[in-house]
Amino acid sequence: MNFDQRETIIVACMVLFLGKYLNKRIHFLRNYNIPEPVTGGLLFSVLFGVIYFITGHETSFVLELRDSLLIVFFITIGLYSRLNVLKKGGIALIILLVLAGTYLFIQNFTGIGITKALGMNPILGILGGSVSFSGGHGTAIAWTPIFQNQYGVSNAAEIGIACATFGLVLGGIIGGPIAKFLVKRYRLEPKKASPTTVGVAHESKKIKIDYENALKIIFLMCFTAGTGIGINKLLVVIGLSLPAFVTALFAGIIVTNLAPYVFKKEKWEPENLNILSLISDLSLGLFLAMSLMSLELWTLVDLAGPLLLIVFGQALVITLFTIFVVFRLMGKDYDAAVICSGYAGLALGATPTAIANMTAVTKKLGGSAKAFIVVPLVGAFFIDIFNALIIKYLLGFA
Repeated sequence: MNFDQRETIIVACMVLFLGKYLNKRIHFLRNYNIPEPVTGGLLFSVLFGVIYFITGHETSFVLELRDSLLIVFFITIGLYSRLNVLKKGGIALIILLVLAGTYLFIQNFTGIGITKALGMNPILGILGGSVSFSGGHGTAIAWTPIFQNQYGVSNAAEIGIACATFGLVLGGIIGGPIAKFLVKRYRLEPKKASPTTVGVAHESKKIKIDYENALKIIFLMCFTAGTGIGINKLLVVIGLSLPAFVTALFAGIIVTNLAPYVFKKEKWEPENLNILSLISDLSLGLFLAMSLMSLELWTLVDLAGPLLLIVFGQALVITLFTIFVVFRLMGKDYDAAVICSGYAGLALGATPTAIANMTAVTKKLGGSAKAFIVVPLVGAFFIDIFNALIIKYLLGFA
């Protein structure tokens, strides 16, 4: 079954409708802050897997729009980010960066330990460590030729993609329960002054959508996207390559902090435009729905046994690390609990998984501006650099 772009969007909407419906009616999903795209996306991917095993027909989607939706989402996050908030998150950013770099070693040693216990080649522990989990699908695919050509792991691509896929799913499941446990255990509450970045404003207030507001948002989003593209081109000239959504985030931060000085006569405050919150939720929800519903679960069956042990082992370690280390060093407050939910998704899955976890938590419990700045910056930029250096270092001893 081949779905074109229009049909892919329709299925993604159905995924979100189903996830929202089930989360409202199943107490467990709602109580533990499981993101709606994860609920619906997993069920749809299982459905397409069943269809494959019964009929032999694979399901494919046109996913070109998916990457654009991620850029749109990070533009909205940047537009919420005033300098006073960024300054408050400065120390937290450094602390989480150090913790994340340290955990890359722990994640690889965990993978090596599990593969040794299973009697497998220890080199697979690195592939089943930070390469696939903290690195995600892109890093796993990028390192595949090295594992194949230099270390003789012929099925490196399948193993890496399988670990990254399972990690993406599990990372979206454990983040909410971790935050719920911490909030309940330490009786935490959000700071009253902390704005709600996504998931709340458009549900708690009426959105004023008129011609002028809509035109302002369209201009703001397109201008910021162009600024992000310009930043990316400048960085390429100096030899630095960053994902497009990272420069989109930076562009949003620049625009929202410079706009008040350019438009002095107008109250230019994007965070007060509730429609921006609506765009945040829609773009992130559709991105995750497309990502999860397109998982080709049938490609993972032969590797399921040992890989599940690796995945659940990694999930256990990151859960303990976030609760007993990250939470304490990040301040043991509500912001720290939200950061833990995001970092758990980041360490097992990817930055969008982290954002989905934090969105589900803040949608129910309250905003955390610091979390929505610190976690994306660590996950989108710094982790990839540290991960590449650590992987290369550990492979040098193999």
